[in-house]
Amino acid sequence: MSAVKGDVGGVVGRGPRELAADPSLDVGRIRADFPVLRRTVAGGKRLVYLDNAATSQKPHQVLDAMDTVYREHNANIHRGVYEMSEVTTALFEGARGRVAAFINAPHSREVIFCRNATEGINLVAYAWGRDNVKRGDRLIVSILEHHSNFVPWQQLAAEAGAELVVIDIDEGGRLRRDQFEAEVAKGARLVAITHTSNGLGTVNPVKELTAIAKAAGATVLIDAAQAVPHTVVDVQDIGCDFLVFSGHKMLAPPGSGALWGRTEILERMRPFLYGGDMISRVAVDTTTWNELPWKFEAGTSAYVDAIGLGAAVDYLTAVGMERVHAHELELVAYVLPRLLEIPGIVVYGPHTLEARVGVISFGLEGIHPHDVATIFDREGVCVRAGHHCNQPLMTRLGCVATTRASFYLYNTIEECDVLLGAVAKAQRIFA
Repeated sequence: MSAVKGDVGGVVGRGPRELAADPSLDVGRIRADFPVLRRTVAGGKRLVYLDNAATSQKPHQVLDAMDTVYREHNANIHRGVYEMSEVTTALFEGARGRVAAFINAPHSREVIFCRNATEGINLVAYAWGRDNVKRGDRLIVSILEHHSNFVPWQQLAAEAGAELVVIDIDEGGRLRRDQFEAEVAKGARLVAITHTSNGLGTVNPVKELTAIAKAAGATVLIDAAQAVPHTVVDVQDIGCDFLVFSGHKMLAPPGSGALWGRTEILERMRPFLYGGDMISRVAVDTTTWNELPWKFEAGTSAYVDAIGLGAAVDYLTAVGMERVHAHELELVAYVLPRLLEIPGIVVYGPHTLEARVGVISFGLEGIHPHDVATIFDREGVCVRAGHHCNQPLMTRLGCVATTRASFYLYNTIEECDVLLGAVAKAQRIFA
C-alpha cells in the first residue's frame, strides 16, 4: 500500500480511517513497514525481535522522514530566515505539537525535547531539585524504578541532606499501596514513580498514586518510558507535575525524547544547560532566558531526531494506542500461561493480565540468563539478559539477573511459539 504524507513531521504508513473499521491489528501489514524485520539471522532463521523494552525497531515512515530532512532541507532550526531553515524549523515545532497532543498536554510549550527519559529526569533533578529539595525533606521512589529514576534522586538526597524512601512490592510484583500511602502521609517533597516497570511489566495506578501524593503536598514526576510506547498516556488525566519518556522505545530514533512539565513550575525553574538558543539577551554583566520551551533546549537541538519522533507519533496515532496495548496483552495471554507450565521456570512479576504490559521476565533453573540469551540468539530470538538497569529490584527478587522478553505491535503469536521452542532447547542443552 502506498504511503501518505502527514501534514508535517514526516510520513505515516496508513491513515486512521483505513484501520478504524478493524478493532485488531493487521500485524502482517504493520511488519511490512519495518525493513529490519525482513532479515534472517543465525544461519537463515527469521529474526524474532523481543527486546522492545530496550529499544524498538523503526518503520520506514520514520526513516523516510529523517532521510528527507538530510537530503532535501537540512539546516539549523530557529536561526535562519532562508527557506530550508524555515521548513526544518516548522517540522521541528510541528513534531512538538504532535507530541503534546499524543500525551494530551495542555500546551506544546510545556514539551521540552531532550535525548531520552534519563536526560528529562536529570533536568528536573538539577533545575527543580537543587532549588526545592532541602535538608530533612523526603523523596519517595519505588523498588521498581529504572536506575534513571532512582540514581538522580539518590544523589540529590545525599547532596541536600534529604531522605530517600523506597516503596516495596508485594510477592506478585505490584507496588505496595499500603506502604506508599503510609510513607506519603509522613510527608514528601517529591514522589518520582514509574508508570510501568521495565523489569516486570507491572503497571502502577499512577493516577491514584498522584492524587494521594498531591493531596499531601508533594510534587510528582512520572517515568513513562515504558508506558507512552504501549498504552494511552494522558498527563491531564494523571494529574502529575512532570512526565518523561524516550523516543527510541516508541519507533523513533535514539536521541529523541521529551519532558512534559506544568507551565507554572517550568517557568520558575532555572535552565539546565547554558548556551545558545536558550537565551533572550546576553550582555557582559547579565543574561536573560528565552521563553518556554526553548529555555531548556540549549545549543543546536537534535532536530532530525525530533522530526523522527513526530513521525513515530503519527504512526502510532494512526494505528491507535488502544489497539497496540490490546495486541500486546493478546501475546502475553498466549505465552505467559505456557511459560508457567514449564517445569524449572520462574516468572517474575504479575502472573495475570491485569495492570501489565508486554514484558515478561523469567529465569530457568540452573541456567544463567546470559547463557539463555545466547542460546536464544542461535534460534534467531533477541531477548535481554541482565539486571535491566534495575539492580535494587533484582536484589529484592533475590536474583542477579533475569531473561526478559518484551513485545510490541509488530510481534506475532508465531514468534511466541519460537520463543517457547527456544526455552525448551535451552533446557535440553543444560539437562
